Amino acid sequence: MTKVEQGNFFEDFTLGRILEHATPRTVTDGDAALYLSLTATRFAPNYSDPFARNLGLPRAPFDDMLAFHVAFGKTVPDISLNAIANLGYAGGVFGVPLYPGDTVTSTSEVIGIKENANHETGVVYVRSRGVNQRGESVVDYCRWVMVRKRDFSAPAPETVVPKLPDSVTVDQFVLPAGLDASRYDRKLAGSPWGFDDYTVGERIDHLGGMTIEEAEHAMATRLYQNNARVHFDQHVEKSGRFGRRIIYGGHIISLARAMTFNGLGNAFRIAALNGGKHVGPSFAGDTIYAWSEILAKEPLPGRTDLGALRIRTVATKNETCEAFPEKRLSTDPFDPGVVLDLDYWVLIPR
Repeated sequence: MTKVEQGNFFEDFTLGRILEHATPRTVTDGDAALYLSLTATRFAPNYSDPFARNLGLPRAPFDDMLAFHVAFGKTVPDISLNAIANLGYAGGVFGVPLYPGDTVTSTSEVIGIKENANHETGVVYVRSRGVNQRGESVVDYCRWVMVRKRDFSAPAPETVVPKLPDSVTVDQFVLPAGLDASRYDRKLAGSPWGFDDYTVGERIDHLGGMTIEEAEHAMATRLYQNNARVHFDQHVEKSGRFGRRIIYGGHIISLARAMTFNGLGNAFRIAALNGGKHVGPSFAGDTIYAWSEILAKEPLPGRTDLGALRIRTVATKNETCEAFPEKRLSTDPFDPGVVLDLDYWVLIPR
């Protein structure tokens, strides 16, 4: 068994360690088509070459969350193969758009480490970066993940919990080269609403739900080459905490993002991921719903064609968002019906 990779356990991580992740991944039109079939996403610039070219882009770029998942998937064998749960994100900046034919590689740095009180698991904090074949950043983000220990008696490392940013600022955004949203066709995009139509504090129930099928979530996770065992191995997981496989949290993010089209159909580009938590697990058979709140609005320096909305999107399972009165939206603690709480910036035409 010496040639078999078993992944890193908690005691294998050390502060400052750099992980260069295998294997490079060249993405294709097939990836975009499969992502569409798994999420039903409808943002026009990502699936219409003429629409994208009208905005000054060379062709339709990948959906930003698909780019994120591809870069994320590269990190799993080294960081979260032995994870119990991926806990959250912070300080994420989306870089240059990802196009079919581009090749993604990822690297990570361990920026924090903390053993849990049970001495059986610990939390590892990493900053990961996915780049294209030219070395340009596609996505750069922090995440923290709970990882099993190989040896429960292994001594605990010194605790280092990094100070993570509360949000990404507008000056950190990476705008696609040549992008001109003054030519954005709202009628073709399927939504009349732009930057000036939204108000801070406004809440949007995206209506409708998506039930997660067993085959779909497994296929989605394979698409990203995310080989974390908790998503695939029912033989093992039947003896685990939940008795069944856990849905990859990124699939929940993608479903929620796709749902936001109804109400935020012109929010065509994710600029940054301020923070996010996978609040609770989801399983095949669960139905996901989503609502969003406008947290802030910012004009972009020197731009009259684009603005930025800071959005909080909450995903629930097996309960419509209408069923959640204000008292159930507390984050301390989260309501058991909530599975995702995501804070991010989007670009939208003015």
